[in-house]
Amino acid sequence: MPFSSRSFTQATVALLIVALAALLAIVGTTIWLGERSQSYFNDVLQARDARTAASDLRNTLRLAESSQRGFLITGDQSYETPYETAKSHAPAMYAALQQSLVPFPGYADNLDQLKKTIDSKFAEMDSTIALKRAGRDADAVAVVHTDLGKSLMEDALAFLGQVTVDADGRLTEDVAQQRANAAWLRWVSIIGAVVIVAVVGGSAVVVVKYTQDLGEARDEVAALNAGLEARVAERTADLAQANDEIQRFAYIVTHDLRAPLVNIMGFTSELETSMASIRALLERDPAEGDAVAAEARQAALVDLPEAIDFIRSSTRKMDGLINAILKLSREGRRVLRPEKVDLGEMLRNAAAAVQHQISEAEGAVELSVNVPSIVTDRLSLEQVVGNLLDNAVKYRAKDRPLRLDVRAHPALENPVRIAIEIADNGRGIAEQDRERVFELFRRSGVQDQPGEGIGLAYVRAVVRNLGGDITLTSALDKGTTFRITLPRSLNIIGSSK
Repeated sequence: MPFSSRSFTQATVALLIVALAALLAIVGTTIWLGERSQSYFNDVLQARDARTAASDLRNTLRLAESSQRGFLITGDQSYETPYETAKSHAPAMYAALQQSLVPFPGYADNLDQLKKTIDSKFAEMDSTIALKRAGRDADAVAVVHTDLGKSLMEDALAFLGQVTVDADGRLTEDVAQQRANAAWLRWVSIIGAVVIVAVVGGSAVVVVKYTQDLGEARDEVAALNAGLEARVAERTADLAQANDEIQRFAYIVTHDLRAPLVNIMGFTSELETSMASIRALLERDPAEGDAVAAEARQAALVDLPEAIDFIRSSTRKMDGLINAILKLSREGRRVLRPEKVDLGEMLRNAAAAVQHQISEAEGAVELSVNVPSIVTDRLSLEQVVGNLLDNAVKYRAKDRPLRLDVRAHPALENPVRIAIEIADNGRGIAEQDRERVFELFRRSGVQDQPGEGIGLAYVRAVVRNLGGDITLTSALDKGTTFRITLPRSLNIIGSSK
């Protein structure tokens, strides 16, 4: 009997509900047991710390008393050193014991009494040692025979012994609870494993029964994918054709714009030549007192030259913008010629081309190339690197020598790509301008250098035409790092046209 889609859905939902319930039960129980285990573990640590602190303080007191007795009996000063050491360590050990007993509030009052007992014990030992040093052996022995020190020591050791006993009892109880938790966790794991095996078995039955339908669906999807690939290829071809048309349109428009611009520039030159003749005539025959002649002289000698200069400046700027658009259009239409490029040699040559400018800025270039060669369009890559190096020199910081760091290495994010980084210590780029500088006719910072704002737009267009991308990181007055990623081989991505 064929396994219908509805039956498959119902069986799947039922199995998922069972699996989810089992999973939630296992997870919930595990979390609960884990919290219990953590609580008992914390108790164990607290009991261990309390026991250790009590033992340390008890051993210190015994060491001090043994050293005192040795000195009183023999008079040997070597016994004083361990006594002084024990005495100096006792306050810190008491503080450690006090800290370890914070979770056990029942000891709070007794701790104060312990402090007084320890202080009294050390005072008694100090007095006997002082008497011994003074040669008053009988007085020292008399102090010992009062049994005050013995009583104080017994009180301190009794308290510390009780702490140790209580800590041992708590450790025993917590270990037993840990074992109970382990048993619970074992049973939960066994029951969970049984439920999971049952769910997996049921799922296997459902999957086996539904395999035939899945096979048919897979065949249908394969057929659809084949048609989809054909449609994608067709759309890609249409997109490439549309892109070529846009590039041709940009080329035609900018080319046609040059004709009236050339006419304007030509007529401006002729107008300037004519103005020279008029200026000579007015300067030769000033016609004093004639208001019309004065206005003509003002127009010929001042107003018209200013207007001509403005027209000439505007036409030069427009000519630069048109040339920029033509340059971008030509780059998009240029046929790439993949060839093997020695990256180290190419970067050294690019740095050498601007070395005289770097030297004038008292600068230096450091090269680090860990990629021997790539297959790409040499001319395009040389233009990109040269443009970035020129920008680094042009926009350097005037108050410090220029430093350039040019690196090439495999791209960590993609093994079939390489990264070229050009870092400088120049003026930097503001955060809001870090993407805008790649836009056409956009510039950043103080405009104290000539340019139309096409350099980085051209660089991005060329890099993308090579199948790569360019990004930057920068900090004002600290420098900028441009990062170019390119495929190791232009042939891999089929960028050759």
